[in-house]
Amino acid sequence: MSQTVVFANQKGGVGKTTSAVNIGAYMAAAGRRVLLVDFDPQGNLSSSVGIRKQEIGIYDILIGKVAPFDAIVPTPQENMDIIPSDLHLSGATVELVDAEGRDGYLKRALKPLVGQYDYILIDCPPSLGILTINGFVAAESVIVPLQCEFFALEGFLNMLFQTIKRIQSSLNPSLSVGGIIFTMYDSRTRLSQEVIQQVKIAFKAHPELLFKTVIPRNVRLSEAPSHGMPINMYDPGCVGARSYAALTEEVMKRV
Repeated sequence: MSQTVVFANQKGGVGKTTSAVNIGAYMAAAGRRVLLVDFDPQGNLSSSVGIRKQEIGIYDILIGKVAPFDAIVPTPQENMDIIPSDLHLSGATVELVDAEGRDGYLKRALKPLVGQYDYILIDCPPSLGILTINGFVAAESVIVPLQCEFFALEGFLNMLFQTIKRIQSSLNPSLSVGGIIFTMYDSRTRLSQEVIQQVKIAFKAHPELLFKTVIPRNVRLSEAPSHGMPINMYDPGCVGARSYAALTEEVMKRV
């Protein structure tokens, strides 16, 4: 059976898409069959693997226009495919509002693919709207990238303790927190260190929820998406690549 993991944070620019594509790439490099699902209308996950424009995508699956298998596109990374997204998906935020069973559209769309991949990784938009709720309902676990800055911490705590708990109690009892990733860490600043300490204090009863590997700020990680490649293909020797390789080993032991 596939393990479905959703990457979510209500704040943008925290390394959510970067984490999804690079963890997926290292999983695939380790021989796992990986499907990326771009569930963000901005389509950043799609462009991260070189897909700028595609005729069909996740929106077409949601509205029943195509079967899930018809929307799958191979990526440059062997063993890793993607269901791309584009701005058409933004229409779903309006169309699903009054739809019956609106929270389970993505889960139903992906059901035929369960068992075809070892991991299905869903990248959600930076919000707590209907698309992200669909991501939570479709997944077994949620991974939350947390930028080492104060405002990222403030929004993250609100999302984790309120939204995820609400999903667990009403829509998806099997959803668990797969872990929290510290991203964009800058060892030169006191703030980065303070954010990590504050989160460790907040989770002192559950330290296992914090991944040990910390992702640093790294120019090569920022450059890779513009070349349409995950970091293990763009610059496997950089510190960002080594960090995501270590983090992926942790993820695969948990989910």
